[in-house]
Amino acid sequence: MKQIAILGSTGSIGRNTLRVVEALKGDFKVAALGAGTSVALLAEQITQFQPRVVAVADETCAELLEKELHQRGYTNTPHIGIGVEGLCEVAVCEDVEIVIGAVVGALGLLPTYRALEAGRRVALANKETLVIAGELMTRAAEKSGAELLPVDSEHNALHQCLRGETHDEVKRLILTASGGPFRTASLDVIENATPAQALKHPTWRMGDKITIDSATMMNKGLEVIEARWLFNRTADEIGIVVHPQSVVHSMIELVDGSIIAQLGVTDMRHAIQYALTYPARLSSELPALNLATCGTLEFHEPDTERFPCIALAYQALRTGGTMPAVLNAANEVAVAAFLEERIKFGQIPRLIQAACEAHTPQPVNNLETVLAADQWARHWVLEKIPLAVGSSQ
Repeated sequence: MKQIAILGSTGSIGRNTLRVVEALKGDFKVAALGAGTSVALLAEQITQFQPRVVAVADETCAELLEKELHQRGYTNTPHIGIGVEGLCEVAVCEDVEIVIGAVVGALGLLPTYRALEAGRRVALANKETLVIAGELMTRAAEKSGAELLPVDSEHNALHQCLRGETHDEVKRLILTASGGPFRTASLDVIENATPAQALKHPTWRMGDKITIDSATMMNKGLEVIEARWLFNRTADEIGIVVHPQSVVHSMIELVDGSIIAQLGVTDMRHAIQYALTYPARLSSELPALNLATCGTLEFHEPDTERFPCIALAYQALRTGGTMPAVLNAANEVAVAAFLEERIKFGQIPRLIQAACEAHTPQPVNNLETVLAADQWARHWVLEKIPLAVGSSQ
């Protein structure tokens, strides 16, 4: 029985991971859970899976968790860590072999790094970690012998397509994108879209931040940067194709012109189970894709006029250094401001572009450098947001 830790256990990926663990019936033991402020749900997970170590956002959440467990009559209270330090405790919990990295945003950076340093297999659903510090993460994995496996459906699909192919046999990686809710919308509709409109994803159910990233297509830009580090490819070797049906999760193009694709139903449990059990494949309770009912599959070039975030991400990748960290941080702050209705949807890419243009990139030699760039970008964008409301800038 392999022991696992989950960073972000109360989020969508975390909850689905626990469903997979249940379905695999005794192959995995949950040793540690890291959460934020969803105390009631975490208490429920603790009662069911009995981890030794957990983490919550702050001391108040820790006190609430203890009360919640007491009210449930649960007496085997685990060690409770606080904040990022607590998440790091979860990541390096003794005897854990696999760490699921599902904390949204830059918060997952340090815990993931600690897990890789400790030689754990990291099943990564947090794309920002590799966007911000891909060079440091891959270097840590090489040094410790840790495995870094993708849980993001697109990168997980690429990993599956690449099995058995040598690096030189692969010409290009092709990430598929649904196109989000505004794939065919006019520029005016996109500019003035409301949070409610942007959160109506046509095929996937995800958290708010990731869903907005899908609507701007920044998620695909971030995935290009992530793919660069996961698969050791240049920007020119990673492409994007819009595929509204979300049946083909990604593809690879080989040097002889052949294309290999991974297809499946839109359920993250497939990718999670693959990352947990690799290199083995186990039976799944999920239904197989029924090709006879898929209908027409469409593929289109992405529209960078409607979705400028794609071009911004490619530019940040080519610039390198701390620029991807700035891109990511600026995006996180801008998306949060949009969800709070402090800026218009169309202002998200403009704020990101302005932050990148204002930044002087530095080489990435340590975590402190990328964290400093991350904080600089957050402060810079926050200062600009009052000026952004109602502005075309």
